[in-house]
Amino acid sequence: MKSFSLFTDFDIYLFKSGKLFRAYEKLGSHIVKNDEGTEGVFFAVWAPNARQVSVIGSFNYWNKTTHIAQSRWDGSGIWEVFIPEAQKGDIYKYCIWTNDGRLLEKTDPYAFMWETPPQTASIVWDLDFEWHDSEWQEKQLAKAGKPQPMTVYEVHAGSWKRNSYEGNRSLTYREMAEHLVPYVAEMGFTHIEFMPIMEHPYEPSWGYQTLGYFAPSSRFGTPQDFMHLVEAFHKAGVGVILDWVPSHFPMDAHGLYDFDGTHLYEHADPRLGYHPDWKSAIYNYNRNEVRCFLISSALFWMDKFHADGLRVDAVASMLYLDYSRKEGEWIPNHFGGRENLEAIAFLKEFNETVFTNYPAAVTIAEESTAFPMVSRPTWMGGLGFSQKWMMGWMHDTLNFFKRPPIYRKWHQNEITFSIVYGFSENFMLPLSHDEVVYGKGSLLTRMPGDEWQQFANLRLMFGYMFTHPGTRLVFMGGEFGQGGEWAFERQLDWWLLDSPNHKGIQTLMKDLNGLNKSEPAIYERAFDSDGFAWVSYDDTQNSVIAYLRKANDDSQDILVVCNMTPQVVNSYELGVPKGGKWVELLNTDATQYGGSNVLNEGTLKTKKGEKHGHTQYLNVTLAPLATMVFKCREVEKPKKMSKKTTV
Repeated sequence: MKSFSLFTDFDIYLFKSGKLFRAYEKLGSHIVKNDEGTEGVFFAVWAPNARQVSVIGSFNYWNKTTHIAQSRWDGSGIWEVFIPEAQKGDIYKYCIWTNDGRLLEKTDPYAFMWETPPQTASIVWDLDFEWHDSEWQEKQLAKAGKPQPMTVYEVHAGSWKRNSYEGNRSLTYREMAEHLVPYVAEMGFTHIEFMPIMEHPYEPSWGYQTLGYFAPSSRFGTPQDFMHLVEAFHKAGVGVILDWVPSHFPMDAHGLYDFDGTHLYEHADPRLGYHPDWKSAIYNYNRNEVRCFLISSALFWMDKFHADGLRVDAVASMLYLDYSRKEGEWIPNHFGGRENLEAIAFLKEFNETVFTNYPAAVTIAEESTAFPMVSRPTWMGGLGFSQKWMMGWMHDTLNFFKRPPIYRKWHQNEITFSIVYGFSENFMLPLSHDEVVYGKGSLLTRMPGDEWQQFANLRLMFGYMFTHPGTRLVFMGGEFGQGGEWAFERQLDWWLLDSPNHKGIQTLMKDLNGLNKSEPAIYERAFDSDGFAWVSYDDTQNSVIAYLRKANDDSQDILVVCNMTPQVVNSYELGVPKGGKWVELLNTDATQYGGSNVLNEGTLKTKKGEKHGHTQYLNVTLAPLATMVFKCREVEKPKKMSKKTTV
C-alpha cells in the first residue's frame, strides 16, 4: 500500500534543483489528515546519507523503533512518516542512524516551534491565525518602489523592558504588543527591527547563533503570539524588519551540524565550512537543498508572519573566502580569487526571490567592505539588496564626535567624507547594538566634555544623522541617552527619563522622526546625489558645516547647519539658493531638548550678496553644539520693471 505523503513529484523536482522555496509547507511536521481521513502528523526530514530515521517524542515515549520513517524512492534523500498518535503540542526529535554506526538525535530544521532553551526538542505546532492587517499590506504594496520616510528602531526583545513583578523576566510577545508597540508608534519610528527572533540555543549570542530558522523563540510565547505582535505593529502604522542570519550556524549536537552523520548543511573542509570568529559552521551554498532551506526561511517570515523585510547579518563574511583568515587558511575560487562565488550567487537569488514574491519588502545588508553594488539590482550586476549599512559613516561619525571640540577643526574631513561615496549605494546610517557593547560605552558616554556638553553633542549628532542622506537606524536606549552600556540580561535604564536631559533627548528623537516624515527633502532623494548640495564644508576654523537637502519640488528644500563647537556664533552668513523669508524648523539647542535655547526666532530675511556660490545669503545665529534646520517659507518675488513714459 502506498504510504501517505504531502510531496508531489513536482515538489521533489523543485527540491532537488534548488527551487522549492516554500519547503516549509512540506518538510517538517504538519498536522493533517491522511488519505483515509485520519488526523495525525506528517513528518518529513532531509537526511540523504542516513542509514535509518525514526521519529521519537512524547507520543511514543521516545522509543527509537516505534515510528520508523521511510526513505523516498526518488533519490531526494527525504524520509517521511505519518503518525496518527501525534498531535499539536507534542515534543519530538529525529533519531538518525548514521552509516558509520552512530545514533544522533536531531531537532527538526523546519519545526515551527521549539522547546524553550536549554531544552532542545521540537514541538508539533500549527500556524493558524486570523490576520487583520490587510489595510497595511495594501498600503505597502501601493507604495512599493516609491520614496518614503524610513527610520528604524532596533530592539533586543529580551531586554527592552522586563517584568519586575515576576522575577524580572522578559516581556512576552503579547506584553510587547501592549507596551512596545505604542512606544515605537509614539516615538515616530516608521519601522522596528528585531535582533534575531528566530530560535537560538545560546542567549548571550543575542540570537545571531540561529538554529530554528522557521520558529520564533518560545522564550516569549507561541508563534501565534508573535503574529499578534506583528499585527499590532501594523495596526499602529509601524513596519517590522527581522534580523536574519544565513551566514553561519552553531555546531550544537542537536542542530544542523553533522546532521545525518555527514557535512550536510555545511562544507566539509574547515577552510570553507568553519568560521574562526564565531566558532560556527558555514553553509554550503552550492547545495541545492541548502539554498531551498535558506530561501524558504526568508520567504517564510514574510508569508506566515507578515514581516516587512529582512536585515541580513554578516554579509561581508559571506562574500569573501579569506574573511578573518590568514594565508593558507582559505581556498581560492576557481578563478583564483577571494570572492565566494557560491555565496554571491545565493544572495542574488535570495533577493530576486524575495522581491518577486513580495515587491514591497525591504532587504538590508550588514556589509562592511567596499564590495561593489550591494544595493543595486541583480540585472545591473548588483547583489539586489534594497539598502546597505553605511559602516564608514558610522565609524567616522563616532570618531569625530568623541573628539573634544577644540580639536575638531583638524578632523572635519571625518564628518564630510561620507558624501564623497554617499550615493554609491542605497545607504542606511546605523547606530546599532554593536556600538554600545564590549566596553565601548553608550553613545552618551562617548561624547566629550562635561555633562551639558555630552548631552549637547549627542543632540547635535542625532540632528546631523537625521538630516544626512540615507535612511537611519537607532538602537534602543539611544533615543533617550541610555547612560550605561547595553547588557542583554537587564532592561534599559528607563528611570533616566525622570531627568530633564534624558527626557530632552527623547523629545528630540520624536521631533526628528516627525521631521523625517513631514519634510520631503529628507526622504524623497535619500539615495540620489541630486538631493544633496554642500553650502559650506571647509569652515574648519569655526567647525561649521552647512548643506542643502533637496526635494523633487524645490520649494520644499531645507538648509541644515551644524555648529560642532560650544561657541555661540552671531551673524553667521550662509549663502542660499532662494531669496525671501526663511524660518528655523528645528534647533537641537532648544529648551525642550535640554539646550540653552539659542534660537533663530521669527522670520529671517535674506540679504543680497555673493556667498557660497549664491547671490543671496542668510544671517543666522549658530547655537552651541547644535544642528539647525531652516526652510524658505516665502520666496522673494522679482521686482517689476518700471515703465518709462515716452514724450
